[in-house]
Amino acid sequence: MVPQDFDAVAELIYLSTNAWYESRLGHSVFQCKPEDCRLFPEVYEDLDPGCGIVAVHGRTGMVVASCFFHPREMHMSLGIMNVHPNYFGNGLAGRVLEQIVDEAKRRDLPLRLVSSALNLDSFSLYSRFGFSPFAIYQDMILKVPSKGLPQGSQADLPEVREAQFADLTDIGRVEFEVAGISRERDYAYFLENPGGIWHTLVSLGEDGIVDGFLTSVDHPATKMIGPGVARSAAAAEALLRAQLDRFRNDAVVFLIPTTERGLIENAYAMGARNCELHFGQALGDAQPVNGVIMPSFLPETA
Repeated sequence: MVPQDFDAVAELIYLSTNAWYESRLGHSVFQCKPEDCRLFPEVYEDLDPGCGIVAVHGRTGMVVASCFFHPREMHMSLGIMNVHPNYFGNGLAGRVLEQIVDEAKRRDLPLRLVSSALNLDSFSLYSRFGFSPFAIYQDMILKVPSKGLPQGSQADLPEVREAQFADLTDIGRVEFEVAGISRERDYAYFLENPGGIWHTLVSLGEDGIVDGFLTSVDHPATKMIGPGVARSAAAAEALLRAQLDRFRNDAVVFLIPTTERGLIENAYAMGARNCELHFGQALGDAQPVNGVIMPSFLPETA
């Protein structure tokens, strides 16, 4: 993929994703304009130039499939995968995925992704390539009231503040200890905040040391809270509440591990509802989790 492909890739992401969801589930995902989906190739290009792949029709030159990969310090992640609806079922996704699997093997890195549990075609594709689920996440959507969330019981929640560049080392340390991965370029990118669409918060333990972080993105193509990790459900809830408050009078999506029953019940109490399920999957080793992971789709994290 090269920057000259970005307009075509944006249209493909918009068309492919909405076509699948409308035909299977009766609703679209992207409510924006097709060109807004340029956000996906632009972000991946910012993070890792040249880490996108396209399949191009040999006769027409049309971009008919695309995907992104994101090498990190200890693993590689797989970004959004799309095939043009006119070419569904022709094996293009498998051909693109094969290129990325080969790249992960060349780098000797495990490959991870977050994939829809509702899309059995997608699940079957990854399963055939050897991916195994290691986590299940509930996708939850919440229309935040214009006056903010009901306060509820927050007396015991940790302190939350704006993340700063001085927090980079602590953010990396917490994610490594909780999730066994590291991605310092991502943290720096969020804090640099190109385009003014990223917002990152940290939670503080009783000792005043960072014990969690949570990022959000606010853009016409995606309004989502994540990625983030926290040592405890209380820290995750404090971070989630603070991020939600930034989306007043707007609907925002976030993912919670199905094992975090207390956090899920509190999200319901805030007014959230389920909108999908996703699997965290890995080709290779997946580290045990010692806390709460809230993944995202841009950039993809598992």
